[in-house]
Amino acid sequence: MKRSLITTLVIGVAVAVIVGALYVTKVIAGFEAITAQLVTDYAGATRIVGEKWQYALVLLIALGVAWVSLSSIPRWRAWLLLGLLLVELFGLAWVCSLYRVFFQPGPLVLALVFAFLATEGWSAFLRRNRSHLIRTLFVDRVSNEQFRRLNDGRISFEAEPGTYDVSVVVCDIGNKVTFAEGGEPVAFTEATAKFIRETAARLVEKGAYLQAADGEGVVGVFGFPALDPEHAQKAAGVVLDMIKNSREQGEDKENVASSDIRAGISSGAIIAGALQESRRPLLLASGESINLARRLCALNRYYGSKALMDTATFDRVSEGVVARPIDFVSGLNSHDQLEVYEPLWLAAEAGPERVAQRDSFWSGVVLYREKRWAEAYAEFQKARGSESEDDAPVEFYLRRLEPLILQLTQWPAE
Repeated sequence: MKRSLITTLVIGVAVAVIVGALYVTKVIAGFEAITAQLVTDYAGATRIVGEKWQYALVLLIALGVAWVSLSSIPRWRAWLLLGLLLVELFGLAWVCSLYRVFFQPGPLVLALVFAFLATEGWSAFLRRNRSHLIRTLFVDRVSNEQFRRLNDGRISFEAEPGTYDVSVVVCDIGNKVTFAEGGEPVAFTEATAKFIRETAARLVEKGAYLQAADGEGVVGVFGFPALDPEHAQKAAGVVLDMIKNSREQGEDKENVASSDIRAGISSGAIIAGALQESRRPLLLASGESINLARRLCALNRYYGSKALMDTATFDRVSEGVVARPIDFVSGLNSHDQLEVYEPLWLAAEAGPERVAQRDSFWSGVVLYREKRWAEAYAEFQKARGSESEDDAPVEFYLRRLEPLILQLTQWPAE
């Protein structure tokens, strides 16, 4: 809004000065005579609208045309308004002639035309610059459909830094450390490249902005640059879908390394904006959600889980995703305690047996926190799936509880 007002003032004043100079120097005298003859009669006039009024009206017309042309109203509507204004100028001159008042419409018509051409040229320049900026910042980082909407203005994106409510997904290879230490460098590089390529393509396809894709993981941001109130649901959905696909691909021994996915999801505010001072514009995106998602992704190795999400994400997706609490972890601020959850299945795909297992796990976590070790152990046993299913978080808690249960059995003997 502020930028449009400044541009309007600059264009309006510049046009008014130019038209005023042409009017004073009589350069447009011929044009004035032609336009006046169309609607008024100078010879029969008894009064003439003074030059001061002409200058004031020229400035007013130039500012008005610039404002309408630069406003966000549809272009066809702006052109219609300017066409009506042009007709009204000649109509005003004709009405004045009926009262023997000579009103010269020529300078006002020129002000209208010059202001219109100036704003059209400025808009074309901005569109060209914006198109270059959009290509630089978003090509290959958003889906083709999102890129088209950004390029034609259907998705509003301002280069100035702004705050966006998003969900961040960070994905990495689960056994990357072990694979890197025990495997060949060439095999590790090929597997990592395959993982990055496929994961990045999947996130972009589902509507994420690809913030990073390198040896440290793939980072996708849902809810940017297009605002999306369902960003958390989309983030959790694509993670669960990728985990499902990784389980299917894991049966192929050649794909074990690149298909062993781990993910972290965090929702909250980030600050994003374009840095245009350098030779090549860069997009800066920073926020606690990005850092926390990276940390949650890494924590999967500790709990053995496939994906972890923070409380903010869980609160948004709890109705559509079956999830279970895992643990409390320290936040980015050492004084904060964050509860993290593991998304398991989409609610529509989870049957009663899976929901019952989730509920048993949840009860076990609650009992564990209440230090009711024996009852917690029994609940975690019920949370176990079939023998073919490897549920690492359940085994993690059972290993925690075994020495505590052993102490309980020894205390009476003492």
